[in-house]
Amino acid sequence: MTTRKLSAHSAATPGYKAVTHKHHTGWARMAKTGLPEKGQSQAGGESGSGQLLDKENGAGECNVNHEGNFYCACLSGYQWNTSICLHYPPCQSLHNHQPCGCLVFSHPEPGYCQLLPPVPGILDLNSQLQMPGDTLSLTLHLSQEATNLSWFLRHPGSPSPILLQPGTQVSVTSSHGQAALSISNMSHHWAGEYMSCFEAQGFKWNLYEVVRVPLKATDVARLPYQLSISCATSPGFQLSCCIPSTNLAYAAAWSPGEGSKASSFNESGSQCFVLAVQRCPMADTTYTCDLQSPGLAPLRVPISITIIQDGDITCPEDTSVLTWNVTKAGHVAQAPCPESKRGIVRRLCGADGVWGPVHSSCTDARLLALFTRTKLLQAGQGSPAEEVPQILAQLPGQVAEASSPSDLLTLLSTMKYLAMVVAKARIQLDRRALKNLLIATDKVLDMDTRSLWTLAQARKPWAGSTLLLAVETLACSLCPQDHPFAFSLPNVLLQSQLFGPTFPADYSISFPTRPPLQAQIPRHSLVPLVRNGTEISITSLVLRKLDHLLPSNYGQGLGDSLYATPGLVLVISIMAGDRAFSQGEVIMDFGNTDGSPHCVFWDHSLFQGRGGWSKEGCQAQVASASPTAQCLCQHLTAFSVLMSPHTVPEEPALALLTQVGLGASILALLVCLGVYWLVWRVVVRNKISYFRHAALLNMVFCLLAADTCFLGAPFLSPGPRSPLCLAAAFLCHFLYLATFFWMLAQALVLAHQLLFVFHQLPKHRVLPLMVLLGYLCPLGLAGVTLGLYLPQGQYLREGECWLDGKGGALYTFVGPVLAIVGVNGLVLAMAMLKLLRPSLSEGPPAEKRQALLGVIKALLILTPIFGLTWGLGLATLLEEVSTVPHYIFTILNTLQGVFILLFGCLMDRKIQEALRKRFCRTQAPSSTISLVSCCLQILSCASESMSEGIPWPSSEDMGTARS
Repeated sequence: MTTRKLSAHSAATPGYKAVTHKHHTGWARMAKTGLPEKGQSQAGGESGSGQLLDKENGAGECNVNHEGNFYCACLSGYQWNTSICLHYPPCQSLHNHQPCGCLVFSHPEPGYCQLLPPVPGILDLNSQLQMPGDTLSLTLHLSQEATNLSWFLRHPGSPSPILLQPGTQVSVTSSHGQAALSISNMSHHWAGEYMSCFEAQGFKWNLYEVVRVPLKATDVARLPYQLSISCATSPGFQLSCCIPSTNLAYAAAWSPGEGSKASSFNESGSQCFVLAVQRCPMADTTYTCDLQSPGLAPLRVPISITIIQDGDITCPEDTSVLTWNVTKAGHVAQAPCPESKRGIVRRLCGADGVWGPVHSSCTDARLLALFTRTKLLQAGQGSPAEEVPQILAQLPGQVAEASSPSDLLTLLSTMKYLAMVVAKARIQLDRRALKNLLIATDKVLDMDTRSLWTLAQARKPWAGSTLLLAVETLACSLCPQDHPFAFSLPNVLLQSQLFGPTFPADYSISFPTRPPLQAQIPRHSLVPLVRNGTEISITSLVLRKLDHLLPSNYGQGLGDSLYATPGLVLVISIMAGDRAFSQGEVIMDFGNTDGSPHCVFWDHSLFQGRGGWSKEGCQAQVASASPTAQCLCQHLTAFSVLMSPHTVPEEPALALLTQVGLGASILALLVCLGVYWLVWRVVVRNKISYFRHAALLNMVFCLLAADTCFLGAPFLSPGPRSPLCLAAAFLCHFLYLATFFWMLAQALVLAHQLLFVFHQLPKHRVLPLMVLLGYLCPLGLAGVTLGLYLPQGQYLREGECWLDGKGGALYTFVGPVLAIVGVNGLVLAMAMLKLLRPSLSEGPPAEKRQALLGVIKALLILTPIFGLTWGLGLATLLEEVSTVPHYIFTILNTLQGVFILLFGCLMDRKIQEALRKRFCRTQAPSSTISLVSCCLQILSCASESMSEGIPWPSSEDMGTARS
């Protein structure tokens, strides 16, 4: 820990000692007598000899320039007080390290330099040498009350310091008696002189600390980083390593250095060390550029040289665009970037001796510097309110200079970081700054798609999404006093309006696009935003061509099809004060459309933050008398229309059929439960019957709960942001799966009894296994599906509380169902083979055999029905399928409860006999149909039977006490 106590007038040189004063009180007056007259200044703009006044008291001196301004500076140990500093500007060239040490007066009025008291603070630095990646900690300990505390950083060679503010790397804290500055992840960009500025005891004080940061290997630019060369054609070659400017002195030592000549030169912002190798080495050699600075470990940068031998496969010399020397197969050749660009050009020599494509990372040096400045501004270097408009003013010119994919990506990154700075600091832009942004955006959208955008998207497919997010954020940051504002360019159209606390009608806007675009926000959506007299600003922005530059990412309900777009994106933003609102109803008309329209918005949170089109909260309204497509959305963001080549017809009859079928299924399942209430003790006389009916009873419970949940889901608010909708979809998925897994448990019990005829199944072991299979397995599948597809936006079907059939979530239900149907089919085939064997009569007892036949008959009917149902379910997921499979699937799927009642319950002979004995008192029915007519008496006798205390299966009998 180093401790330094510097006076307010001390120099920036490390180790400068504070001046000790014998007198801590007293004044020195700067008199107006003896000043040069106007017109007596010398060449160069300053006066001749300045008069030193009150020299014995160490007061100060004044000089006058040719404009008549007086430059009055206090001598060592004196300073203008704070009240005078606030009224007069400081000198620019003199006494840079003296706050209020030199002021500029327009007329020679009297002034005073006050004797400075002792410095009221001490700076503590954790280390003057900060290694890359370390965290700098600088603490100011105050002995007096201080105000207006600020932190600054002066880079090496820079004339003016940079304000430090909280950012992604900078943290500033203060408490009573001390203030602290913390900077994480130190690099050479943070090396320099740190300054703490504050006011105390009526004076301004500056305390300084110099921090050094060594370079790291990634800061060194090598050219080349590897080289293959033929000594016969190239007896000599040149190597170089370049480093950025820093406050550490570096020298380079090359090894091996025999037969070579080392040199160095400086260019803008960097220092390069060059080794000219005059004799080609005989074997492969690794040259090392050792960068050494006093007191630091050397930084070693290797460059490998491969010598081409006779017989090696090589790529020939190519001078078509750049000069590519003969290169050994499997190696990468490098070439320098053109002047005023930074980076490297690479080209791979293939294993067969054929040149590969050229890859360039060359980026315009000024654009790269602008990007670095913006990134450091986000980190905490600089004042956003001052620097953001300055950077925006340079953007249009930099866009015009962009000529490579690297330039375009760097430009987009610059805009992204600018938007992040504006959003965090809540900066408001004036008209000039916003115009510069829109001009730059128009030029970016007008860039050649084939030579720039396509190659840039090959590196970063989400480049268009980055541009959209940046423009969205920056465009709604206009100052309130600059409203209304309208600006139009070929690819960018913006209209912004400011509304007071009261506005009479709806907000409407129209743009002269092709097709014409109109938007409207109803007044009832805007009224809740106006509170306590707050003004709101509405910004509408149209971006042409951008929809073609966005990645083809489609969220839930859109599938993977390619859609046509109208060639524009509409962005609507609402700001109330400095707060942005994303909720609000908006109606848009995108003009004439062909095909099936999908109203969508660009959701930046989809696909791991890369963005994608989403339909959530938006719906299309196609007018019957007009070909235009209207979109109604419940939120504000970037909108467009996707035109699908396949029109999906809406069938109201399907919805009605679904509701009727589910109602019939629920009624049938309730009847099934009533039947089991009456006959349970009679039909579970042996273990096979017990296992069969326990499984069937659990199927009835699961399917009843699932159908009830599915029937009530349309009354919930759809979308992944609705917890009730998510819960309904999850429960339906789990319960429907549990129905089929209990069906699988029933088949497995049958298979076991057919394979192991004389093996007895213990109830206390089989029931827990059936419960695990029937509930735990489907619960695990449903949970995995939720965790896998919900973050990707592919869990829920658009506008419904059910699994998405386009993104893959529905397959996690259909797949297990079809697999269970297949397993049941194998069990049935094995059962039929067993029935055809004459030795079956020597197998289990007649009662057990009768129970097995009951299981076989139920599975023989239900398995093909369920298999056909979900086979058709897969067919309905196809794009161009007709409506016939939809109707058949709906009928079979919604009547599953009816099928279970008829073929799983009423077809059982034991149940028939029990019901006949209890209610019918007649001949045995000859068919299931006659049994149904007999069982109509159940409904009239149900209440009477329950009052008689008819036994109901216990939780142990059911095999699922808590299901």
